[in-house]
Amino acid sequence: MSAPAWLALAGTLLVAGWAQAQPADLPSPALPALKPAQPGAMAQVLGRTERLLVVLPAEGDSLLALAERFLGRADRAWWLADAGGLTPGQPLVVPLVHPNPTGFGSDGYQTVPVLSYHRFGPASSAMVVTPAQFEAQLQALSEPGMHVLRLADLAGFLAGREPLPARSVVITVDDGHESFYLHAFPLLQKHRLPATLFVHTGAVGSPEYMSWAQIQEVAASGLVSVQAHSQTHQNLAARAPRETDLAYRRRLELEVQTSRRQIEQRLPGATVNHFAYPFGDASPGLMDTLARNAFELGLSARAGGNAFFRPPYLLQRTLVLGDYTLEDFRGRLQTRQTLAR
Repeated sequence: MSAPAWLALAGTLLVAGWAQAQPADLPSPALPALKPAQPGAMAQVLGRTERLLVVLPAEGDSLLALAERFLGRADRAWWLADAGGLTPGQPLVVPLVHPNPTGFGSDGYQTVPVLSYHRFGPASSAMVVTPAQFEAQLQALSEPGMHVLRLADLAGFLAGREPLPARSVVITVDDGHESFYLHAFPLLQKHRLPATLFVHTGAVGSPEYMSWAQIQEVAASGLVSVQAHSQTHQNLAARAPRETDLAYRRRLELEVQTSRRQIEQRLPGATVNHFAYPFGDASPGLMDTLARNAFELGLSARAGGNAFFRPPYLLQRTLVLGDYTLEDFRGRLQTRQTLAR
């Protein structure tokens, strides 16, 4: 197909919705600067509009290389795949602005399940997942079309700014039991999948819990983000008997600030801005404490996926139990919610 024909198609795409998917009253986002072509990514630009390019890939180009060149980020290669992907000898549409960052459509809307684990071990029980079970689940999450994200990737999605791949999942593990280090961490390394580890810092170094040296090791892998789960793991959603409002607020500040400070002191360069509520329970006072301390996300224990309109301090999580079959597990990976008719 000739270049003029593809330029006409690009215009049709714009009219059909690539550009119109953005609200008309919002300013156009800044476009990424084009990087100089690198060896293996010598695509020819056939035409450009404000919101997309039409390019002719060179022999040997990949979606990763083209995304790095034209979008500034290789991890946005899925944008190009969704726009049609690579066909040898044919032009490629490169959306400079994603048409639907919220994942909302006429048939429903995107949801992102956040999986929650606690313990791992050779014998499964309600709260213990065996290494064999965990590996089978990681293999399911590694299948074509699935994307395991970092928890931090959810912040832009919840703000309506950053699109996520259609079948996205987040892995989290609570408490900091040593069984994570012994059984789960090696499998995350094997499959190169990221996870978030929430630790209540008062238990670090106690029997059956990870040491700071082990926590430093998993954080240094680049796969595991260590985040706060309070200092004492008390239920912070309710005041203690005869506790005054002032004392309660001070206790919340201490739990939130101390856990953050201890993690950041032990892990130089770490940023702690996600908080998993002990027992999964939140309260207005606790959420207000997170907001005052500039936390981005707060995670509950309520099951379900997270759409773009989910409150960032009330993210839902799906608990993975040790008695789940692989089909049970797959059934909880609900990445899209249909609209009621």
